[in-house]
Amino acid sequence: MDAALPLFLGLFSAITLAIVNTAVKAGEDILVGRAILSIYAAAMVLPFIFFLPWPDAATWRWLAIAPLGHWAYTFALVRAMHRGDLSLVFPVMRGTAPVLTALAAFMFLGEDLSLPAIFGLLIASAALIVFAMPEKVAHDRPLRRSALFWAVMTAFGIALYNVIDAQGARAAPTPYVFIAWLFLIDVIGISGATLLLRGRRALMTAITVKWRYGLLAGGLSVASYGAALYG
Repeated sequence: MDAALPLFLGLFSAITLAIVNTAVKAGEDILVGRAILSIYAAAMVLPFIFFLPWPDAATWRWLAIAPLGHWAYTFALVRAMHRGDLSLVFPVMRGTAPVLTALAAFMFLGEDLSLPAIFGLLIASAALIVFAMPEKVAHDRPLRRSALFWAVMTAFGIALYNVIDAQGARAAPTPYVFIAWLFLIDVIGISGATLLLRGRRALMTAITVKWRYGLLAGGLSVASYGAALYG
């Protein structure tokens, strides 16, 4: 059971994240959709900080760095979803991310990769190359290349925050302390960008009108991220 738990958590994280991104892509405005998700996710974790230990100095240091990776990921994700279908963008960004994360962990954290793990990463990379091959329709190629570029940039963002967050969770009194405070800090970047680009009225209207979506997507986002980090 112990050996199967990380696999189960990884699959759960991937499925819930796919549902969340599908909901965001289906919305009228992807940026506003991501902002609503983050706002409701932050609101859902807010009560827990009163029952968790206060972050120590080491945790605050990682919390000062970690949101940068999440903001870079969110920016690239919004750009990718604007330019390509989710059926193209999501497999590329989620399939490339484990490869990049493994390489980053090997280079910066000193973690070893077993031969089966290396073999699996090579298979995943080869499958992605085949999947992302240009289509024969010429007029779709520029937009497709742009979508693929931002999907890969999203994967870099995922790898970046995975490595940083793993260290932050280890440094915190408990991983839940790091997770809760990260969601509270992360909302600043996306909501601030949405206010700047879309205006206060658009954001407030979306928050009040789409609160059911916010609760569902925000809850799934917290569950997905927590499962991935814990696993």
